[in-house]
Amino acid sequence: MRIKTPPGYSAGVVTAFYLTTEPEQGDHDEVDLEFLGNVDGKPIILQTNIFLNGKGDREQRTELWFDPGADFHDYKILWNTYQLVVFVDDTPIRVLKNLAPSQFPVRPFKIRASIWDGSDWATDNGKYRVDYNRAPFTTVFQDFDVDGCPATGGAQCGSPGLSWNAIQSLTPAQWEAYKDAKSKHMTYDYCTNKDKAYAQLPGECN
Repeated sequence: MRIKTPPGYSAGVVTAFYLTTEPEQGDHDEVDLEFLGNVDGKPIILQTNIFLNGKGDREQRTELWFDPGADFHDYKILWNTYQLVVFVDDTPIRVLKNLAPSQFPVRPFKIRASIWDGSDWATDNGKYRVDYNRAPFTTVFQDFDVDGCPATGGAQCGSPGLSWNAIQSLTPAQWEAYKDAKSKHMTYDYCTNKDKAYAQLPGECN
């Protein structure tokens, strides 16, 4: 998907592009890309989160190295038998390996997009809220493309003959880009948040 978020002052405004199972609440799986609006001159944060069996708390936050409200950029999700990878302009910013079915989404997804008021938390934990005097806030989605298999019928999604299942890991160049993005732009990672009241860290954090 190519996305252009609201330009200028967008504090409190959340643009979301996400995958979700049925039902969409409760015991569901979800992969979220949430653009957290900001005040003028401050970077936009892309928050990613993964829900498994209704449990999220797997947020990572990346300060984008460009203004996503100034022009369109590419956002991609690779999801196959081996891994789930989020790309920004072909740079991997999040990788979840398939360690076990209980720690990896395996159910069919629907694709959703939305824009909504996240004033209570989105910008500096709610310090800056949506200013409706600056409305309308417009997000543009374009050039949507999906390469996948139907949820029912057709080829089995795990078939090794499908092109996306040939991608079992990042290339060496992609790994270097991923490590560089994490070290320079990631501002929050649930795996290193010692204040989070996890009884046990999710398995992928190990």
